[in-house]
Amino acid sequence: MAEYERSRAFAAPAELVFDEASDPDTMDQWLPGEVHLESADLHEVTVEHGSQHERALMRTEPDQLRVEWGTRDTGEYAGWLQVTGIDPDRSEAVVHLSFFDEEHAPPGSRIEQELSESLDRLTEKVRHRSEHSGG
Repeated sequence: MAEYERSRAFAAPAELVFDEASDPDTMDQWLPGEVHLESADLHEVTVEHGSQHERALMRTEPDQLRVEWGTRDTGEYAGWLQVTGIDPDRSEAVVHLSFFDEEHAPPGSRIEQELSESLDRLTEKVRHRSEHSGG
């Protein structure tokens, strides 16, 4: 099993970060560029990686400020994003990925880069929303 984790501090309330991170209609804006989410039902989604489509599960826990996901049929990977409030105007998000079949996992350096870039995009989304909401 291979595990990867990145964290990022935000100059925004934890609830705002969670709202941006957990919205299935806009997740494509911060997920890795080749990953797209299709959802008829929040709990059962399809993840598109280039030309591949894979059934996945996604669950949000708003009271815990947590999003969890994973492959539904193959059990190849799972992940979570946890947002924690530091103070009323600052928070931190931690994103964690577990690949249970290392032979089918992307190279570690690519995963690390995509996690960082995804958090960069999430930071920009949160900043933009915070600026436009007067926060």
